[in-house]
Amino acid sequence: MTDRLWKIIAAAACAILCGPTLSVTALQRGGRGGAPPQAGAPAAGQRAPAAPTTFPNTQKTPPAAELVARGNALYGMHCRLCHGVDLRGGEQGGVNLLRADTLLKDQDGELLGSVLQTGRKTPGMAAMPAIPLPADDVKALAAYFRSVLATASRQGGPPPGPPQSLNVLVGDAAAGEKYFASKCGSCHSVTGDLAGIGRRQANPMQLQNSWLNAGGSARTATVTLASGEKVSGRVNRIDDFDLTLTLENGATRDFTREGNTPKVEVFDHPHRRLLTEYTDKDIHDVTAYLVTLK
Repeated sequence: MTDRLWKIIAAAACAILCGPTLSVTALQRGGRGGAPPQAGAPAAGQRAPAAPTTFPNTQKTPPAAELVARGNALYGMHCRLCHGVDLRGGEQGGVNLLRADTLLKDQDGELLGSVLQTGRKTPGMAAMPAIPLPADDVKALAAYFRSVLATASRQGGPPPGPPQSLNVLVGDAAAGEKYFASKCGSCHSVTGDLAGIGRRQANPMQLQNSWLNAGGSARTATVTLASGEKVSGRVNRIDDFDLTLTLENGATRDFTREGNTPKVEVFDHPHRRLLTEYTDKDIHDVTAYLVTLK
């Protein structure tokens, strides 16, 4: 035989003699034909899985209970009508806050405050007016959102438990009547513009939201330019550097601010100013009174 033929025969014999040894080794390693590797153990030739990645922005310190309660009250005043009692969207078409990127990334109100200060208008969705709350209120509202998000299920589902329903009729109607007379009577009349409001708005929650938010976005400004021209409109955005107004014809106009130039005079609706003065008791008392106006 030739040397080439001898080499072929020798290779075949080696494969037959070594086959059982390789099979045993494969069984010992949990390879093909053997028992599967133990749960959690890497297969032969594979690396152990890396430790799960953590996301610090979602691992937030639980807020204090009193801060959450305050934020809950603020949510009822300013947000519930649009975003719903469970934060998943309400009667006015607000977005599902359990999926809102701003809230998922927010830590202590720094992102939320920016949105509240300027408002937001997304094509195809209900516009959100500016709600410039004080910094402490923003932190309380952020704490409430954080507390709800901590209990929400995956994919923006609602918190566990039965559907929530709120009873807003917990105030003192007599105290509400006194508050109304001292704070509201100069502009409103229970025999005039508010006659029968308790009948016209039979849902107490809607009634409460309607008077709390009346004029909430009605913030106007007048700009006096160097030429003496005066431009007035509804404030869309305002800070130390820029101002955007919506004019009477619906057009918008932008102004760049440098100190007191141009001169800007801002006029807040009376209801907007009162938002910083109401207490929870005031709100519940006035609502309890207005409900009686049939």
